[in-house]
Amino acid sequence: MKNYWKWIVLFLIVAALIVASVLLPVKDWIRSFINWVQQLGPLGVVVFIVAYALATVLFLPGWIFTVGAGLIYGIVGGTLVALTGAVIGATLAFIVARYFVRKNIEDYAKKNPRFQAIDEAIGKNGWKIIGLLRLSPLIPFNLSNYFYGITAVSLKAYIAISAVGMIPGTLLYAYLGAIGKAGIAGEKTQHSSAQYILLGVGLVATIAVTVLVSRIAKNALKKSGAA
Repeated sequence: MKNYWKWIVLFLIVAALIVASVLLPVKDWIRSFINWVQQLGPLGVVVFIVAYALATVLFLPGWIFTVGAGLIYGIVGGTLVALTGAVIGATLAFIVARYFVRKNIEDYAKKNPRFQAIDEAIGKNGWKIIGLLRLSPLIPFNLSNYFYGITAVSLKAYIAISAVGMIPGTLLYAYLGAIGKAGIAGEKTQHSSAQYILLGVGLVATIAVTVLVSRIAKNALKKSGAA
């Protein structure tokens, strides 16, 4: 019963953060923050990276930070700053899930051979899954960071593939911010062809992940003798 309460509390915290990010004027706060960072000079880079990392952990919308980075630091600089903040934030979320939730997964796996086989198989092939999902804008970025932490994927592989997989999306939004076409001031904007391309690539990547996970699970079950 104790473990169930832990899951319930975790669910309520995540739900509260998501609801708060939707109902509160978070985007307006982020825009004000970006305007303030512009006035800090070199120190603003450190502040921006730390804020982006914390935003990722707290389920705040990361795309507007990336757009802001492009607006302040240009395409290349903005991409590097935003990517650094995103990777740090994603790593922190992963670590939180790994050390506060993963233990329950391992306890359950020991009692269920089928689940244990699938979990181990995902651990060995997880970099492929993460790589494909990082290309997909259809997958909630902040939530997925915690999900990866409860899998058997190694931290080193997670950080490396996450950094590489986030480059296309980060570069796109930093570019849009640099050229002033991503609505950072709040105005409505039209989607660029690059965004539609990224969305298409993300859809294909999501389908590929579904097939890959199905095969991994099937092979794991055969290996365990459960299927």
